[in-house]
Amino acid sequence: MRILIVEDNIELAGLISRGLAASGYELDVVNALGDARLALAGVGYLALILDLGLPDGDGMTLLRELRARDEPIPVLILTARSGLDDRVAGLKSGADDYLVKPFAIEELVARLQAILRRPGQFLGRSLSLANLTYDTESRQVFIGGEPRLFSARELTALEILLRRQGRVVPKKAIEDHMFGLTGEVASNAVEVYVSRLRKQLDGFGATVEVRTIRGVGYLLSEAK
Repeated sequence: MRILIVEDNIELAGLISRGLAASGYELDVVNALGDARLALAGVGYLALILDLGLPDGDGMTLLRELRARDEPIPVLILTARSGLDDRVAGLKSGADDYLVKPFAIEELVARLQAILRRPGQFLGRSLSLANLTYDTESRQVFIGGEPRLFSARELTALEILLRRQGRVVPKKAIEDHMFGLTGEVASNAVEVYVSRLRKQLDGFGATVEVRTIRGVGYLLSEAK
C-alpha cells in the first residue's frame, strides 16, 4: 500500500515515514509541488498526505487540480494552518481530512486508516479468499487458520491481488505499489516476486491460484 507524502520539512517527513512504515505502508516522499505532480503522474498511489505551505506553491492548488480532473485519490491535508476558514476551505476543495500540526503520529495513522475504510476506498481490516486470510493492520497471513510468513514484497503483491480478487491487476499497478519512486526496477522484478508468492502459497497449502494474464497482469482466484 503505497502512500505519497508531500512535505518540505525533511525532519517531519522522516517522522511521518517511519510512523507509516511501522504500520505497514510503502512510502514515497517529495518536498515540492512540482515533484508531487510528477510522482502522481507516474505512480498509482493509495493516498496522498499533503502539506500546504510548499516552497514552489500552495498545496491547495494541487488538491484543486486533482479534483478538477475527478481524481479519486484520498487526500489528507497536514498543515500548520489552524484557522476555521482554512479547514473549511481545505475540505470544500476536496480534502478527505484535515490535520493540524503539531500532531501525534498515532492520530495521523488512525485518520489515514479511517479515510481508506470509507465506502469505495481501498482499505479493509481483513481480506479473505478460500482458506487464506490477510490482516491488513498486523500484515499477518493465515492459511487454514495457521499463521504463515511472507517477505514484504510478497505481501505487497498478495495484498493488491486480494483487494482485487477475481479481477485482473495490471503488472504496472503491482510494480507501483512495490517500488514507487525508488529508482531503477528490473524488467522482470514483478514476475520474480509473483513467482515466489506462488511457491509460498502452494507450499503452505493455500487453495488459491495466481493466474498470469499474458500481456496484461495477474488475477487471484480460488483454485479449481
